[in-house]
Amino acid sequence: MCAKVFTIANQKGGVGKTTTAINLSYALAEKGVRTVLVDLDPQANATSGLGLEKHEGGSLYGPLCGEGSALEKVQPVGSNKNLFMIPSEVDMAAIEIELFQRDNYLVQLRDCLAPLRASGDYDAIILDCPPALGMLSMNSLAAADFLLIALQCEYLAMEGLGQILKVVDKLRDAGVNDDLALGGILMTMFDQRTNLAHQVVGEVRNHFDEKVFRSMIPRSIRLSEAPSFGQSIFEYEPNCRGANAYRYLAEEVIERFDLGQK
Repeated sequence: MCAKVFTIANQKGGVGKTTTAINLSYALAEKGVRTVLVDLDPQANATSGLGLEKHEGGSLYGPLCGEGSALEKVQPVGSNKNLFMIPSEVDMAAIEIELFQRDNYLVQLRDCLAPLRASGDYDAIILDCPPALGMLSMNSLAAADFLLIALQCEYLAMEGLGQILKVVDKLRDAGVNDDLALGGILMTMFDQRTNLAHQVVGEVRNHFDEKVFRSMIPRSIRLSEAPSFGQSIFEYEPNCRGANAYRYLAEEVIERFDLGQK
């Protein structure tokens, strides 16, 4: 059975996108879902956030250039037997230009991930994108079954939501990825003490209804600290509010997308 591919994208930085990629991947793996996190960001924050080194030749740069296979780049992550990763490196910055010079440049990542997806070894592939709608992010949308949007609980973030949804529509209309669906919107950095946070959540739920995950990620110092130690929140502070929120999110994702549990 082919793995389901999720891209976590938002052209706005600082919304909890990479934090979500790290901790959702870890939580899914803890619940028995064989998960591969693919770091597509040249800054490699997801890579370092899970304690992996940025080694030259360890990323998808080579496979995207026709050298080697994505399967060869998969690494296990720590003691979590169901969690794997394809790390990033600084060379990934060059792929933005190189992809644009190719025919069918929007589907290069999809073709690259095809052997990984069809291998039968994994249930979910999660793509962590750069904080911009550049060539890597567009390729991730073309390669994914579902888009997961991390949305900060503030009004300016809602402008970015409309922009990325327009891009999804354009990719569908152009026949690049007819099957791409909005998998869900995750409200992040939620501060229950402020009226603004509650107003933003209410407005997003009013417009997108069941597409908004019930789980909301709180504003948390612990979530901010964990990546600097190369750890997920479950290793750094497993009983904090942030860890519990990502556990609930993983349960929702498993239920919503019928992910296999071994």
